[in-house]
Amino acid sequence: MTMTFETYRDVIEDREYPTVREWRDRTGGKVIGCFPVYAPVEVPYALGMLPIGLFGGGNRIEIANADSRFQSFICSIVKSTLELGFIGKLDVLDGLMFHSICDPARNLASVMGRNFPQRPAVFVHLPQNFQSPQAPQYMAGELRRVAQELSAIAGRPVRDADLAAAIAAYDRVRELQRQLYALRSSSPERISTSELYTLSRLATLMDPKEVAPIFEAALAGAIKRTERPKDRIRVVLAGSFCEQPPLELIESLEQAGCYIVDDDFLLGWRSQRHPVKTDGDPFLALAEAYVNDSHHLSPKHDLRKPRAQGLIETARANRADAVIFLGAKFCEPGLFDYALYRKALEASSIPHLMLEFEEKMWLYDRIRSEVETFVESMLFAEAKAS
Repeated sequence: MTMTFETYRDVIEDREYPTVREWRDRTGGKVIGCFPVYAPVEVPYALGMLPIGLFGGGNRIEIANADSRFQSFICSIVKSTLELGFIGKLDVLDGLMFHSICDPARNLASVMGRNFPQRPAVFVHLPQNFQSPQAPQYMAGELRRVAQELSAIAGRPVRDADLAAAIAAYDRVRELQRQLYALRSSSPERISTSELYTLSRLATLMDPKEVAPIFEAALAGAIKRTERPKDRIRVVLAGSFCEQPPLELIESLEQAGCYIVDDDFLLGWRSQRHPVKTDGDPFLALAEAYVNDSHHLSPKHDLRKPRAQGLIETARANRADAVIFLGAKFCEPGLFDYALYRKALEASSIPHLMLEFEEKMWLYDRIRSEVETFVESMLFAEAKAS
């Protein structure tokens, strides 16, 4: 099936979930909606289910029912995800998966369960003490418990061989993503961030075995491009680990003069740094990968290596000129992170800009003007220094 990036864009912004409905009609399988940031998607996939990403309603729906269930000062994604349930957009789902990212997300799991009891909500209790040598064993046990709950929905038990196969399927997609990210970092003129984000978002809405060929074709096509580099600054984007900015906002940042060479978009779906080793217990392998070989996720309280240090290392590894913190409005974990990031960036003499967004944004002129001013000041300073 040949599709263009514009077609992919229509798919990821369509809250009718066309790829999901097509998969369900074709296979008769069941679907699990996974709230960000991290979800052990390999577990439901091993049970024959399709795990998909729930990233709110974007700027395509109006909030008419969810406001009465939550206070006003919480992030958009919590309300718009609940609104999708009220207007029937989540009827394609047979269950939901949440985890301990923040208080509003935890509350959303309960509110969903109360309002939609026909759609079971499975909650994953992630480890909080990563310094404990028992953390992988704890998480492996938690994954087994989650597998048992999902088995009741799937109508079949999970087998180790199926879980190992599921891990391999997602590993293939993650490896292709790593290659695409590496290509963008080395030659950002060959693939735009809006294109890369579109592909990554597509991976949260399709069977990994079906999305892998799309990634392969996109990678091959991007390598062949011969675009000339533009006069832009190289930036690392941080802060959008959960609620996702509108695609038009990402494009505005690029058009304002930025080559985004690294980001934390959809990071939970590509959290592992390397392929998962499955030569033993696949549950323990998956747990080890999260505890000891995953990126610095905001809800991952890993004191062995502070997230601010990880951001500095990422900026330097990608030869970034600056860091842009793009945080969701009312996102407490993100704002807590920014306080630490700002201190570390200033200590490392790395310029940075703090921006705030929400799902329902339609106008981007103010943000684009801020970024253009920031870019121009950096280019001017660079020209003056040379």
